[in-house]
Amino acid sequence: MATPDIIEEEIRQKAVDIVPSRRPSHVGVIMDGNGRWAASRGLPRLEGHRRGVEALRQTVRAAIDFGLDYLTVYSFSVENWTRPVEEISDLMGLLKRFIHNDLHELHRANVKIKIIGIKDTLKPDIRALLEDAESLTQANTGITLVIAFNYGSRQEIVAAARAIAQKVADGRLRPEEIDETLFVQHLDTAGIPDPDLIIRTSGEQRLSNFLMWQAAYAEFVFLPIYWPDFDRQAFETALAQFASRERRFGGVTAHGAKVGTGL
Repeated sequence: MATPDIIEEEIRQKAVDIVPSRRPSHVGVIMDGNGRWAASRGLPRLEGHRRGVEALRQTVRAAIDFGLDYLTVYSFSVENWTRPVEEISDLMGLLKRFIHNDLHELHRANVKIKIIGIKDTLKPDIRALLEDAESLTQANTGITLVIAFNYGSRQEIVAAARAIAQKVADGRLRPEEIDETLFVQHLDTAGIPDPDLIIRTSGEQRLSNFLMWQAAYAEFVFLPIYWPDFDRQAFETALAQFASRERRFGGVTAHGAKVGTGL
């Protein structure tokens, strides 16, 4: 019988062996189901979040092994502030510990960290922690780990529209100059390519205010497992699904049939 180490290496190699043209450059992940994972085991929600942090560590390592250029994780949404105060406090504590414990390892692995989301309303210590992580790793040239924290796609789009409108009001921009390229430059993800693949765990099948503009042509993989159970094998499964799909971006199939016609 194969040992766990051999099995893990086989899984890793499967994803590595996916030809570059079939491998996503940018993967977004909606890490969902920590609380339900804990509840199903009779554990406190905090334990689910703790296990979720470990799943994130494994995911970043796997993304490096699989040769991804960008990994964007939905760590805390603007809607999450409606959760109980105790849970929010626990989540902030886990964030601090993750950065304190993992930042230098990520830096040594040549990972570049980018934070997207609303920073102005964060507590000074959290904001400083996130900014320090970006500053330390800004010159790194490996995978970019994008952390969506206090993030909401609708809020991001509104902020971009407001910034563009202000430039028009100030006479620095003419309305006819506004196009998709200019709009993208005002999003939090300016300079980051759109995700090729978005993975969501827990079996839910929705974006939940995550990268709605950027995901216009992303492929989606919805996995029926809770986030703490997400591992290299689950990641490899999602990558394999992506590799099996034909991406047409509104064009035609390889056989000439128009997309959406059924022909």
